[in-house]
Amino acid sequence: MSTMGNARWSKAWVSLLALVVTLFFAAAAAGAGEVILQLEWTPNTNHTGIYVALDKGWYQEAGLDVRVIAPGIDTNVLAVVASGRAHFGISAQEYVTSARVEGVPVVSVAAILQHNTSGFASIDRGIKTAADFEGKRYGGWGYPIERAILQGMMQKDGASVDRVRFVTIPEGIDLLTLLRRDIDFTWIYYGWQGIEAELRGVELDIVMMSDYFDAVPDYYTPVLVTSEGLIEQDPDLVRAFVGATAKGYEYAARHPEEAAEILLKYAPENDPELVRRSQEWLSPKYIEDVPRFGEQKLEVWQAFGDWMYENGLISRPFDAAAAFTNEFLP
Repeated sequence: MSTMGNARWSKAWVSLLALVVTLFFAAAAAGAGEVILQLEWTPNTNHTGIYVALDKGWYQEAGLDVRVIAPGIDTNVLAVVASGRAHFGISAQEYVTSARVEGVPVVSVAAILQHNTSGFASIDRGIKTAADFEGKRYGGWGYPIERAILQGMMQKDGASVDRVRFVTIPEGIDLLTLLRRDIDFTWIYYGWQGIEAELRGVELDIVMMSDYFDAVPDYYTPVLVTSEGLIEQDPDLVRAFVGATAKGYEYAARHPEEAAEILLKYAPENDPELVRRSQEWLSPKYIEDVPRFGEQKLEVWQAFGDWMYENGLISRPFDAAAAFTNEFLP
């Protein structure tokens, strides 16, 4: 057999083994009666609907014993879900897209937010549009997508990303301190970090991505994911979990004050005022421009996947239709 033949056989064997492992762990966990959800970040208002469903007993009513796992250091949510160590996880469209291109069998089953709520924040640096990023220090995490997004936004304004100085910042450091001292702008999620700045009396200048969706397509972040293996093996479990979760987010959308208190009950380490203000801001965005929570559109997945390919972020064209499903939404 040729070297290329061996490589193809090895790749096929690895894929088969991954599927077997997925089914084995999913079956073992399901047999134990416990459904595991892996978060991508510490509990916050992106996750409120999950905790509402827990608190209201809606998972239990669906016959599910759900355990929510907070991330450890360098937790790869999609790898955890694909391997069957968790039934479900929280991720984002760009990660699902990259993973699927690499053959990782994960599927998005609900969009938690309908639109990207992130932006690029600065403090007293005269940054009002993406053109103003020129000549500034961007504090990021070294991901190729950061440069590609800045490039798209800046090109729309006739500016060049080549005139931005990229600085890698450490995880867990206070961004507001960095913005005052070591960098000029950084990428934040307004619904949490932007609200936190308001509470600390810091006036941020924010260039929102939503103002540049004609240059960088809108995409879903975060999303609820599961594995192809679990969908094939136990679609009723997937339907029950997604249905109870949707009920939690629908309730949180209608009752932000109560939902905030529920989140604080399960995540008391959070600043209560931050949770309450963030929930008030985010609740209307759980079901925005769609008839029901979780709805995903092919054009959103396809447009951003095409953009990632055109910008060299994925190695081949993306099969958007296989990356998500609305089948399990109530």
